[in-house]
Amino acid sequence: MQKLLQKMKQEKVVSIIRCNSTNELDEVVSALYDGGIRFVEITMNTPNALQGIEMIRLKFPDMMVGAGTVLDTETARLAILSGASFLLAPTLNEGSMIMANRYNIPLIPGVLTPTEILRAYELGAQVVKVFPIRAFGPQYIKDIKGPMPYVNIMPVGGVDIHNAKEYLDHGSFALGIGSTLVNDRLIVEKNFTEIYNRAKKLVEAIR
Repeated sequence: MQKLLQKMKQEKVVSIIRCNSTNELDEVVSALYDGGIRFVEITMNTPNALQGIEMIRLKFPDMMVGAGTVLDTETARLAILSGASFLLAPTLNEGSMIMANRYNIPLIPGVLTPTEILRAYELGAQVVKVFPIRAFGPQYIKDIKGPMPYVNIMPVGGVDIHNAKEYLDHGSFALGIGSTLVNDRLIVEKNFTEIYNRAKKLVEAIR
């Protein structure tokens, strides 16, 4: 677990893929990989998400693939058995945390308030997902890190190429980035070159 989290901190970006089909997932992940992204999250409300996770593990052995939108214990276990290297959730579910810890797989739960953040940490979360961050901005990360410097924070829901560096400068452990990297429009249009360009620009901006 620690080795994966250290790599996540080093790479800094998790690309969140939420789409209506996994038919083009191969091309999407290839574009992200070529652009410098090494962590992707397939949300569990994507059709055939588990098969998508398995496919990525086979075709892209250097890409760390996780499952997102993990809302309950059953989903956590299925994702782990399908080969997810890490899990993310928009909420904090104690049962899911216990399941992930049992398998030594990091689950990054969704939290927002200081109380929720501390509770997630007490349940064993190595990293917490502050979501949605859009209304609060980078300063919120710095404010939380003041009294709780030991908590690793991943902001999600409002992070893009324009503010990514600022979030990192304010103490973020890593960043979760969704539709500004990959969205249904780009996938439907098969505009994988644009996905590659966005990934490359983002990686350059934060390094």
